[in-house]
Order: sequence, then C-alpha cells, then structure tokens
Amino acid sequence: MTLSQLPSLLRTEPAMTSVIGGSSGVIAVPDPARAFFVAGVVNLTSARPVTVAVPTSADADRLVSDLRVWLGEDEVEVFPAWETLPFERVSPAIETMGRRLRVMWHLRRPSEKSPSVVVAPVKALVQKLGPHVEEVAPIVIRKGATFDPTDLVERLVSAGYRRDYQVEGRGDVSVRGSIIDVFPSTSSTPVRIDLWGDEVDRLSEFSINDQRSTDDIECAELFPCRELLPTDEVRKRAEQLVTQQPWARDQWERLSEGLTFDGMESWLPWLTEDDHVLTDLLSHDAQVFLIEPRRMRDRAADLLGEEASLADTLAETWGAKAQNQSFPRLHVEFDRLLSRTAAPARMVTSVAEGPDTPAIVASGWSSIVGDAAKVASQITSLKAKKARVIIAATTAASAHRMADSLREQGVSAPVVEAGSDLSQPGAYTVVAQLDRGFAIPNAGVAVITESDVSGRKRAHRQARKPRKRIDQGFFEDLAAGDYVVHHQHGVGKYAGMVKRAIGGAERDYLMLAYKGDDKLYVPSDQIDAIRPYTGGETPSLHKLGGADFGRAKARVRDAVQLIAQELVVLYQKRTHSSGHAFAQDTPWQNELEEAFPFQETPDQLKAIEDVKADMEEPVPMDRLVCGDVGFGKTEIAIRAAFKAVQDGKQVAVLVPTTLLAQQHFATFSDRFSGYPIRVEVLSRFLTPAQAKKVVQGVKDGEVDLVVGTHKLLANSLKFKKLGLLVVDEEQRFGVTHKEAIKHLQENVDVLTLSATPIPRTLEMSLTGIRDLTILNTPPAERQPILTYVGEYDDRAVAEAMRRELLREGQMFFVHNRVQDIDRVAVHLREMVPEARIAVAHGQMDESTLEQVV
Repeated sequence: MTLSQLPSLLRTEPAMTSVIGGSSGVIAVPDPARAFFVAGVVNLTSARPVTVAVPTSADADRLVSDLRVWLGEDEVEVFPAWETLPFERVSPAIETMGRRLRVMWHLRRPSEKSPSVVVAPVKALVQKLGPHVEEVAPIVIRKGATFDPTDLVERLVSAGYRRDYQVEGRGDVSVRGSIIDVFPSTSSTPVRIDLWGDEVDRLSEFSINDQRSTDDIECAELFPCRELLPTDEVRKRAEQLVTQQPWARDQWERLSEGLTFDGMESWLPWLTEDDHVLTDLLSHDAQVFLIEPRRMRDRAADLLGEEASLADTLAETWGAKAQNQSFPRLHVEFDRLLSRTAAPARMVTSVAEGPDTPAIVASGWSSIVGDAAKVASQITSLKAKKARVIIAATTAASAHRMADSLREQGVSAPVVEAGSDLSQPGAYTVVAQLDRGFAIPNAGVAVITESDVSGRKRAHRQARKPRKRIDQGFFEDLAAGDYVVHHQHGVGKYAGMVKRAIGGAERDYLMLAYKGDDKLYVPSDQIDAIRPYTGGETPSLHKLGGADFGRAKARVRDAVQLIAQELVVLYQKRTHSSGHAFAQDTPWQNELEEAFPFQETPDQLKAIEDVKADMEEPVPMDRLVCGDVGFGKTEIAIRAAFKAVQDGKQVAVLVPTTLLAQQHFATFSDRFSGYPIRVEVLSRFLTPAQAKKVVQGVKDGEVDLVVGTHKLLANSLKFKKLGLLVVDEEQRFGVTHKEAIKHLQENVDVLTLSATPIPRTLEMSLTGIRDLTILNTPPAERQPILTYVGEYDDRAVAEAMRRELLREGQMFFVHNRVQDIDRVAVHLREMVPEARIAVAHGQMDESTLEQVV
C-alpha cells in the first residue's frame, strides 16, 4: 500500500522551510523518520530527482523499502554498487549493471518513467563510470512495432546478452523460429517476442520453469548486460595498452578485438581517462542529500585504502610491478563527489550540530515493543492531539489481528484499503512494509509498525556450501601413512608405491603395512580393492591371514541385521498405527505464510502441500524433502512446525551441529515472534541450569518447539505431547541416532530434510517405505556458489579477505589444527590489519565459544 498522502503534512514542520527555501546546508533528522522526510521533500519541492547518498548498501536497501511505501514503487530507484572487488577478474551481477545503466539513462533523459528519488551507497557514488555509459540507450520493443529479427539479436549480443538454446537466466536470449525470448538485465521475468514476419504480434512475459507465456505487456526496455561495452573508443584505448602495458596483453587484445567476456569490467580503470561519477550527471533541477556525511567520508576513505593495498598486491602478482607499472584507481576521493555537480547538496545528520542547525522533531517507539496496553495508551494520547496515527502491518491477516487487539484495548483503528483518505485525524491500520515507526508532533503524524509492537524482524538466511562426497578424489589424495581397508585383509597402512618385477615383468604396486611387519603388495590395476578408513584416527592394524578382520566383519554384519530388523518392525508399526490427524490451516497459519519475505518456487509450494496433506491424515507422516542448499527446505519445516503447534502439539527439530542449532533457533524464533509460541534450544551453549529449565519445560508441555543436537536423544528428555519431528541434515546422523527419537512415540509425524540423502534413506523413499518430495527449482534470486581451488598463497588470501570487507560481508578462514590456530589468526591480522578477527574452535568452553559465534 502507498501512503503518498501523508508526507506533504511536513509543510507544517518549521525545519522544512530550510529545505524548501534553501537557507541551510545541514538539517538534523532522526533515523526512523528519514524516509518520511525524503518523501516530504519530493512532495513539497520541484527538485527532480532527489539523490540520497547513504554510507552502506544495507542502509540503501532499508531506505528504499520505506520510500516505496511513501511514494510508490516506481518513484524510487537504487543505484547499486558493484559486488566485485576492484581489479577482480569477475564481472558484477548482470542485474546490478543493468540497474546502474537504467538509472544513468533516466538521469540524462528525464521522462515519465524517471524516478523521483535515487538512493545510492557511497561505494557506488565514488566509483568511476565507464566511457560514455550514460549515453547507452535501451532497446525498446513495443507491440505492433516492426524490426529486423537478425539485427535485434546481433544488437543484444553486442550489448552483452548470451545467446542460448533456451532462456534460463538473466542476460539470456534465444531464437526459435518466429519467437525471440530474452531475459532483460533489469527485469525479474523474461520477455517473449512473438513475430509475424517483422512485426511484433504479441509481447508477453513467460515462466522460466515451464517456458509458458503468462501476462501480455505493451512495452519492454532491454538495457545492456555490460557496463563496459567494446565501443570504438574502448577498442582504440585497448590497442594502445598492448604496447604500453604488455603484462596484460591477452586482456587488451581481447578488448581491442571487440569481444565481450566475463571479468572485462575489472579493466575499466585502464580504459577511461575521465573520472566522472554519478553526481556529475545531475542537473541544477536535482537535489542531493548526504545522510551521515561523516560515516560516508570514513567509508570512502576505507574503500580507497583497501583498493590501494589490493592494487599493490595484485601489481606484484600479475607482473605489473616488475615493469614499473602502477594500477589506476576505480574509486575517487569523497570530496570529488560534489565538485562538478550542478545540483545543490545538503547534509543530513542524526542530531543538530549547533543551535543554528534546523532539526526535524521526531522520535521512535523502542519503549512499546510487546506491550499492547502501552501501544493503546500511546494511540489514545496521539488521537487526543488530533494526530494521524498509522499502524502498519506486514500482511492483511496481521493487520486485522492488530486492529482486533487494539479494539479489545478500547482503541478504534480500522483496517483501511489502498487509496483511502488518511489526511483526517484518527487511527488507521494499513498493510505496508515499513522498517521502523516514528512520531513527528509538529506535522501531526505518527507511524507504528508491526516490528515496533511485536519485535518481529525479517528473516535473513544464507546458503551453505554442499558437502563433498567422502570417496571422491580419495585415490588422488592418498598419501603414505594413511589408513586403508582391504576388502579381504582388513585395516592396513599405506606405505607408498613401489615397483616389483615378477616373472620378468615390472609393475607398480601399492604397498600396505599390516600387523607384525607384514607387507601386502596390491597391483595398481586392483586399486578398487581398498577403501579409505573412516572409523577413527588411530585404528589397530589387522594381521595378514588372521581372523581379526573376519570377526570384525561378522560383528558389523550382525549389528546391521539387528538394526535392519528393528527398522522393519518400527516401520511396520508406524504404517499400521494411527497417528494424529492435524486440523486444517488456521488464520494464523495463513498470516505466517503471507509474511514469508520471498517468492515460493513451484516445487516448494508442492512440498508444502504434500507435508500438510500428510499431517492431516490419521497415518503418521514419514516424508523426505530433498533439495539443494538454498532451495527453501527450512521454510517448509517452519510451516509444518507452526501447523503442529497450532493443533496443540510439540515439535522437535534435530540438527547435527551446535552452530546449526543456534541458526535454526534464531530463524524459528524470528518467524514465530509475533505469536504465543515458546521456542527453545538445547545445545552445549546452555548452562546446566538453563538446560534443566528447558528440559522441564519440554516435559511440562510449556515449550512448544525445541531445537537441539544429540541432546534431544538423551533419556532425561521427555516430551508431553510430541507431534512432529524435523530432522535436518539427515545424512550427518547415524541410523541409531535417528531411530532413537522415533521410538519416543511411534505415531509421531517425521519430516526429514536433506541435500544429499544417504543411500539407505533414498532407497526407502524410492521403494515407497518413505514418501519423497524433491525440490528441483532454485529461487529466482539465488546467488551461485563460486569455488576456486589452488595452492595456498598469502596474497590470494589477503585479496579474498579484502574483497569481502569491501562488500561489507563476513568470512570464515578454516584451519585444520587447534594447536596453532591462534598463530594463524595473528598472521591474518598482520596481512589484513583492518579486519576484525575472532577465533573459534571445538575445544573452547561454551561461554567463550558462544560469545565469538
């Protein structure tokens, strides 16, 4: 919902006269009210566009989200920064480059589609622009227009689009007869151009999943996929660099030939002699606001320092330093931002820096979190002062629930639809995604968000790298001293490769050492007879010809048969026992699902339907959900767990590691924060007293959902009314571990999540013993995992660390020995002194490890 009527009320705020009249270069605006302030500037002045500079990309995302509520979706644009490191031979994301080009085009060619507000992090603003990129026009396709299909495809390819058999990702273009499919760099959906001869007969969007057309559209703008295009000027400059800086001859030759390739943008500093930036494109009709200018200046200085350090490292790595060649810079000084712009600029601070600094009088709502009576009291007080009080909920269901809750407290705040008149004093409940609320007394406006009332924040999850198969690459990594298992002779120690002549023929053998100085020579062509030993670090060697290995295999065989028999009995009981039939979805269930901040994939929706259908049956559920990392398995578990709790049952979430337990605890707590659900965690991070309290709460039924590691399998843990068991990362548990908790109650519903299920689990699913749902479709915005393998190099490590620091990210450096991990940390601090480095390992005590994590 757009609340565009309200920002104009700021005309009654005295400090706004300094902005409208232009009498001051500094204004103080508290953080919660900044988006509302910027929206008021747009409504009360004729300046277009209003360019807002912020310190970080996270600040930009939050500001844009709120501004779109106050102004409208199409009125606000982000000028994003490259995700890549300077000089890194990887191109930024296609969407990032496309959005940057679109902003630059609209700044130079104002139109009805031009945004009123452009928000940019300082990293994006201090970055140099490519040669004449602001003049790059989009290819516009309209229904009924005529053009040469061959010429269109050639233009798209020269603009960086990749021709493929089928469009599957952003930047792809495909031709099938009279149909041209293209995924624009700035769009979230691909476009299908259906031609009748040379005329566009139909223009529509289509689905990547099934390649079927969906909604018809009238026009499509196709911006390039590259921010650096091989124009004549660029090609000429590259030709000169072939002789001037021969250390990168291969790259200069590719650019001089007009080729487009991944990573070409990293050479932009060499290919432009001008240092123009985005603010240079603004006219005198625009206006610039610098949010927290001191933080911005510090951030820009950090960027330049990181870039200089990285340039020195790479100049030596790439051989440029040996030729006395220095690297040009991608970023400019902070003071350069406003030196060539025609637009007036103002600084926005949190507090007034002096008595003459105008300030917007505003405050937040940190004191009312979770207190419905206090919220009602605040609203009553504001209504008495003739203020407009807006209660912003994230979904329609939560809006009605909040309105009902206030009605119970004696406060009327009806839910209003989009387009309703909100200019009159009173309290209104709306559906709007706002980050934080505020009150501006002079303007008679107050906004209370759902997070102000419940403390609920949006969930943020990161994908983990898939596990590598244990046996993959075993023989390549086999080294002398490794323990191996021969299929006939048992555990031995690999002693290296030897050559032996038998019968006049010399062959290569693997020499295995056994107990009693026995040696076994395995021909190299029989290497499949051995396997890596995985039972422990220091196993006992078997004796050649002895009975030890035979007895060990017999014991394992008996144990496997016993477990198999127990499994058969268990699954037979589960199949023939009556489980709990959960009720249909409640309104709260729908509200929780509407609050999911991402778009579900078709596979994810099907999995959710399958799980819910199983839970509503009287037979105990036993379903395996198999999908890659980042495909949405956790959200399926969240909805199943919520459904179980809504029906009065308890939920246990079993995970293999303490860190994953903490992550799931945070995720479930975040999603359930607005509901009367008690979520607890059982891990070694808890003190004995805390763990005892959780165990007692589980036993008494006061704990609705518990996340834990193997502690959930302890005999001391008793559930009062367990209804659902979720097993995450199923492949990392042993058979006895997973079956132990099922024995707690034979009729419990079980949901298993795995990216790489073990063969036994997969076989059970394929044969029908367990139900199987597969997630094949990745989310549309899922970022790929990039993996680089090579020998250890300090320079490469320092480069990777600085790359993440420039991206405002975090990193893990995994070391294989606790004994010298602190020495490694000291070395990393010496290489990258600006990084804040903490050490964590499994031998730490719980409190210290918890603080680090």
